[in-house]
Amino acid sequence: MKTNVAIIGAGPAGLTAAYLLSKNNVDVTVLEADPVYVGGISRTASYKGFHFDIGGHRFFSKSKEVNDFWQEILPNDMLDRPRSSRIFYGGKFFAYPLKALEALTKLGVVKSTLCVLSWLKARVFPVPNPTNFEDWVSNQFGKRLFNTFFKSYTEKVWGMPCKEISADWAAQRIKGLSLGSAIKNALLPEKQPKDKNKVIKTLINSFKYPRKGPGMMWEACAEKTQALGGKIEMGAKVVGCEYDEAGATWTLRYTDQTGNVHALESEHVISSAPMRELVNGIQPSVSDPAKRAANSLKYRDFLTVMLILKNREAFQDNWIYIHDPSVKVGRIQNFRSWSPEMVPDPDKACFGLEYFCFEHDGLWESSDEQLIELAKEELMQIGLSKEGDVMDGTVVRQKKAYPVYDDDYAKHVSTISDELDARFPNLHLVGRNGMHKYNNQDHAMMTAMLCVENILADTKLYDLWQVNGDAEYHEGGEAAEETAGTALRQVPGRVKTPELASEQT
Repeated sequence: MKTNVAIIGAGPAGLTAAYLLSKNNVDVTVLEADPVYVGGISRTASYKGFHFDIGGHRFFSKSKEVNDFWQEILPNDMLDRPRSSRIFYGGKFFAYPLKALEALTKLGVVKSTLCVLSWLKARVFPVPNPTNFEDWVSNQFGKRLFNTFFKSYTEKVWGMPCKEISADWAAQRIKGLSLGSAIKNALLPEKQPKDKNKVIKTLINSFKYPRKGPGMMWEACAEKTQALGGKIEMGAKVVGCEYDEAGATWTLRYTDQTGNVHALESEHVISSAPMRELVNGIQPSVSDPAKRAANSLKYRDFLTVMLILKNREAFQDNWIYIHDPSVKVGRIQNFRSWSPEMVPDPDKACFGLEYFCFEHDGLWESSDEQLIELAKEELMQIGLSKEGDVMDGTVVRQKKAYPVYDDDYAKHVSTISDELDARFPNLHLVGRNGMHKYNNQDHAMMTAMLCVENILADTKLYDLWQVNGDAEYHEGGEAAEETAGTALRQVPGRVKTPELASEQT
């Protein structure tokens, strides 16, 4: 079988590229390893009529192109939802973003005063050129507040000390927010800026969300792609990528759901597969330094324990961050608060307890029954359920949910991308795992949109590696330009490449 463009992965990046290429009459085949779901980590799982996310995904972007795309794919099914989240720490719930009076009361006058003094000290004597998460956040919030509200949760997420996590992750996730801005937001009357792009993204108070979860978006996108002639092969696991240098063409080998091996020839390959797996599967092989770099990349895996329980209106938040180190759960989603249509029975609640782990560690290897019991116990310990409330549950395991931002990740990614760009000009890496960037789905989509522009123009108009290159990513950003709906930055030797700022969990 032969196609013009082969796409590895039917997540937000892969399907965005597939749809846009199909609209331009380009022959496209998408290979998706999952036998059932499209959407990748942005899919919506279901169990006995209950729908739930793998993480929880807000639809909010500063990019006009991305917002227009969402509207085109799902014009009548997007809800406007209020944003509500809290932090659980020390047996107490704290509103997030911070409400100064509440924090003062619950932390106590002495501890709150010490936190403010610690923050003032950080403003006067910051750590110069912070390179790790602990130093970066301490500069923004002070060491005491870092230890109170950031350390335990972050180490749950990544499974490593905060000193070993790159400052890049903090800069991308919470750029533009500090204790000062949070207190100002809490004390002063709320004012909506004329330009919504100037809102600090942690402080936004609403977002869009499909009626039945984010998977609804990507299922619709897959259907529209197929209606345009694009092919989507489910249960198709890519096992090799062979490059013919003489003809500048690719042959992808993949297994189907019965284990049979197939070959797909293409002029271009767009990959959203984990970078480590892709690099190890390319023939002819990459250099030893590039292979060592790929094998040095790490991933954090993810478990969602979905519980169905009696609806006691235990909390109204979309989710709660569990910073308390006395329990293993990292975050709890309330799917009715995302959309009432996620939960078919008004007498029932549907919570998703999220556990961050490494594949093959103790949590990952636990049975579903053990994980459901752990989730039930921890939910009661936190105070969000009572004995006998939980009626049923299921577990979803998500491999490679988060590319790890350790000290050396950027060096490894640069080594790999430099070689791939030089040797394989018709191989395009997009998306979170494809580029080993902890980006959200709108950023993954933008890399795919620019990739499509490059393919259609048959030249490298845009440098995809420069999307969000200066951490204009999650919580901050400059005003969008009318022409693109994004902030634009000149990439040396290239056409301007859009940068975004959005918020999703």
